[in-house]
Amino acid sequence: MDYKYGLLTGAVDEVEDYKRKSVLGDGWLSLLTTVEDSRGLCQPWGPQNLGSLRKVKVFSFLFCLVATFFIMASYVLTRDQKGLLLTPSPHHVRVMSQSSNLSSGRDYAGVKEVVRNIVARVEFRQRKVPDLTELREREAHIFSAIPRKFLPNLKNPCWYEEYTGNSTVDPYGQNLYALYSKRFQVVYDHLRSAFQEHLRPEAGRLYRLRCLPYFYIIGQPKCGTTDLYDRLRLHPQVQFTTMKEPHWWTRKRFGIIRLSEGFHSPYPLKDYLDLFDQAAYQIQDLLGSSSRRNTKTDIIIGEASASTMWDNNAWVYFYDNGTGMEPPCLVQDFIHAVQPDAKFIVMLRDPVERLYSDYLYFGMANKTVEDFHERVSESLQLFEVCLAERSMRSCVYNTTLNNAMPVRLQVGLYVVYLLDWLSVFSREQILVLRLEDHAASRKHTMHKVFDFLQLGPLTQQKEADITKSPASNTRRPANRNLGPMLPVTREILQSFYGPFNQRLAQVLRDPAFLWTQS
Repeated sequence: MDYKYGLLTGAVDEVEDYKRKSVLGDGWLSLLTTVEDSRGLCQPWGPQNLGSLRKVKVFSFLFCLVATFFIMASYVLTRDQKGLLLTPSPHHVRVMSQSSNLSSGRDYAGVKEVVRNIVARVEFRQRKVPDLTELREREAHIFSAIPRKFLPNLKNPCWYEEYTGNSTVDPYGQNLYALYSKRFQVVYDHLRSAFQEHLRPEAGRLYRLRCLPYFYIIGQPKCGTTDLYDRLRLHPQVQFTTMKEPHWWTRKRFGIIRLSEGFHSPYPLKDYLDLFDQAAYQIQDLLGSSSRRNTKTDIIIGEASASTMWDNNAWVYFYDNGTGMEPPCLVQDFIHAVQPDAKFIVMLRDPVERLYSDYLYFGMANKTVEDFHERVSESLQLFEVCLAERSMRSCVYNTTLNNAMPVRLQVGLYVVYLLDWLSVFSREQILVLRLEDHAASRKHTMHKVFDFLQLGPLTQQKEADITKSPASNTRRPANRNLGPMLPVTREILQSFYGPFNQRLAQVLRDPAFLWTQS
């Protein structure tokens, strides 16, 4: 499951740890900026005092920027990974806010003014794509481990890698995914038992089959990626990683696990590749079959981290030491450099509904439609403050802003991310689906996916198993009982997301992505 609030947050059972102090390095200074909600003690706000509220927002936002600078600097200068705590969760480090009087027309007018200011600054600029030399300099270990060409008789990208380890040592003993994911111990026990028999001797050396995914399900969170994953893995030609969402490209390779623990040691590429070994063993067994030695093996592997499309929050801590206004390189740049022919599946839904589902899903106490409205209002004001000084792309990728907003507004700005993916991959390599269409006809959606991945035909029974099974990861009963969001909240969010949806519909040449019929 996608981690709560992207890069800089942890699991629900870690919430109390978010209130710990942020260490700025070498005892210089400690910050404790946990400001709990005090909405009930404040007065309603409207246009006449919105200006004073914005001043508070500006100072809070600038303070976060300064704090981020010192935190990042302490990491860069001291390399003290364990002592560094990242920017706290938006649910526990709160900008000082004033309560919203939902029955007041002044509240509605004030938020609408904020949205109008944001919409007036919406722009879509083409990004500068880094060249291969720059990417190699930044992440040399990736390019040293992955070859430029893969085995020709496999549909999936695989290669043989020389195994230089001790044959008596557990090959998965130091894998960080295995160490931190006890529920996968059974899988790793199977991999250990099958490891030796899958080593291939050649000219006195031993080789192991390594693989990357043929396709990625890259997003978005709360848009049906789990249901798509559960159905696809029932196809006999499709295998997945041993866990649905490794989050290696976006988080684990930087050492991001949980906010409360700061930076851990980065997960090496070999640990990520180990997650494909179960599928690699199956491919290798098919390669060794006498009846298939001269035919192409059509097994493909998928990876389904729903953070891959949008989460580039780590850039501010590592790339250019966070001195730039926008990330100099994105996740897709590195994937394209090693897998230029990869395929990607994106599942989207009405961004207004996505945001509400996001709010309902993650573990917050006392969830109400009024609380959601207030969080939306606060987030919009913070976004407006950022746009007063920065470009749209800069704000979308601004780590401080993303972790200050009480709800993840930025995740629903689909077209910003899609355009950046299309700057390196062709339109034919990215299949974009709508959850609304998937819910209406799973059979139709799954056939689109099968055609996109060039999968073979299925028996009627197998197709029925895949398309008629119950939906996965649906809304909990307690959350359903909360009912829909307030009409005023929906109207505000529709105004905010409208320009982005219009551009998305233009890019995809499909008016359904306007979500005017939702």
